[in-house]
Amino acid sequence: MTGDIDRNGMRVAYVNARLLDPATGLDAASGLLTEGETIADVGAGLFDDGVPEGAEVVDCRGLCLCPGLVDIRVQLREPGEEHKGTLSSAGLSATAGGITSMVCLPNTNPVIDDMSVVEFVARRARLLGLTKVFPYAAVTKGLAGTDLAEMGMLAEAGAVAFTDGIKAVADAQVLRQALNYAATFGLLIVEHPEEPSLSRGGHMNAGEMATRLGLVGIPTQAEVMMVERDIRLVEITGGRLHFAHLSTTAAIDAVRGAKARGLPVTCDTAPPYFALNETAVGDYRTFAKLSPPLRSEDDRQAVIEGLRDGTIDAIASDHAPEDEDAKRLPFGQAAFGGIGLETLLAISLELHHNGHLPLLDVLGLMTHRAADVLGLPAGRLERGAAADLALFDPERGWQVREQDLRSKSKNTPFDYRPVQGRTVMTVIDGRRVFELDG
Repeated sequence: MTGDIDRNGMRVAYVNARLLDPATGLDAASGLLTEGETIADVGAGLFDDGVPEGAEVVDCRGLCLCPGLVDIRVQLREPGEEHKGTLSSAGLSATAGGITSMVCLPNTNPVIDDMSVVEFVARRARLLGLTKVFPYAAVTKGLAGTDLAEMGMLAEAGAVAFTDGIKAVADAQVLRQALNYAATFGLLIVEHPEEPSLSRGGHMNAGEMATRLGLVGIPTQAEVMMVERDIRLVEITGGRLHFAHLSTTAAIDAVRGAKARGLPVTCDTAPPYFALNETAVGDYRTFAKLSPPLRSEDDRQAVIEGLRDGTIDAIASDHAPEDEDAKRLPFGQAAFGGIGLETLLAISLELHHNGHLPLLDVLGLMTHRAADVLGLPAGRLERGAAADLALFDPERGWQVREQDLRSKSKNTPFDYRPVQGRTVMTVIDGRRVFELDG
C-alpha cells in the first residue's frame, strides 16, 4: 500500500520500537517523535510519561525502526528509456525496500550533463513525493570520455557528484583533469572501475566456468588495473575518488592500501557481489549477467572481508532495470544489469544472519556511511533531521519472485531466493509512503 497518509504538521509518536541508529550505536527499546517533516525527539524513555497530546501513535510492535536507507547507485531510465523504468516505478520499488534517498546515474537520454536535466530529475522526484532523488552528473560531455562537463555549474544546479555512469573514464589525462578540478572545488568523482579494452566483448567472469560455457571472459585484472591507475591519479591531484561496485580481491586490496596511505579514496559494493558468485550464471541465466560480472567464490569472500574491516564504505543496490526484450536473448547478446531496490535490505541482512557483521554495521553501510560518501543530509536519527524512517522485521521470511516486485523491469538476479528481513513501513519527511499489506 502506498500513498500520502500523514498530514503535514502532524505529530506522530512511534512507540514500542527497537530503535537502531548506526551513526550513534543506538540499539534499544525506545521511541521516536516526528513533527511535520522532521524528527522532534528520539531516545530511550521518551514516552515514559505518555505520548504528547494530540499525537498519532504508531505501535511498532517491537520491530526495528532505523533511518531510511540511502542508495548511492541507481539507474532510473527516465528520461529516455521509460519502457525499462521511470522515476515513479523506481520510487515505488525503493519505498517498498525502505529506501528514502537514492542517487541516480547520468546515463539517461538526454545525458545528465546539462543543468536543465539535473533540474528536471529533481523536479519530477519532488512532484512524485516518493523516495528522494539526488542526481549524479556526467564527468564528460555526453559520457564520451573526452571533454569535461561543466562540473561547477552542474554542482550549483544540484548534482551531488560526478561519474560517467557505467563507463570508466578511460583517458588518464581526462580523469586527471577532472580530479584536479574536483580537488579545487571540493567535488567527488565516482568511477566504474573496468579497463574497457580488456573487458571489451566479455560476458562473464573469466575462468574455468566461462571456458566451459563457451563465453568470452572479463578478467579480474580489468578491475584492479583501473583502480590502481586511478589511485595513482589521486596521488598526483589530491582529488577525491570513489570506486563503485568493487567485486574482486585485488581491487579491494588496492583500495585498502590507498586508505592506509591516507589517500581520499572510498568505495562501495552491491549485494550480488557478496551474496552470489559466478555459478549463478548456471545454464546461461541472463538475469545473472551483471556489470561487473559475478566473480569467483574467493572474490565473494574478499568482498565480505572488505565490508567487515571497513575497507568498503557502503552497500548500494546497483539497480539497473532492463526490459524483457533486452534479457530474453542468448547470453552473449543479453544486456548487463539487475534490479535491486526491493532486495537491498533483505540480501544485505544476510551478512547479519550469517554472522559476518553485527546488525548495526550492516545498516550503517546503507545509512550514514553511504550518506557520508556524498555528503547527503540523510541516514541519521537525530533531532531536526528529516523524518525519513524505515520500519522492518529482520526475521520475516519471504521468497524473491520477479512477478511480485514493483519494479517495471523484472530482471532480478535473486529470483526464487529465500530471504529473511522485510520492510513493513517507510516514512519520508514524516509521510507514510509505504505500508506492507498483511
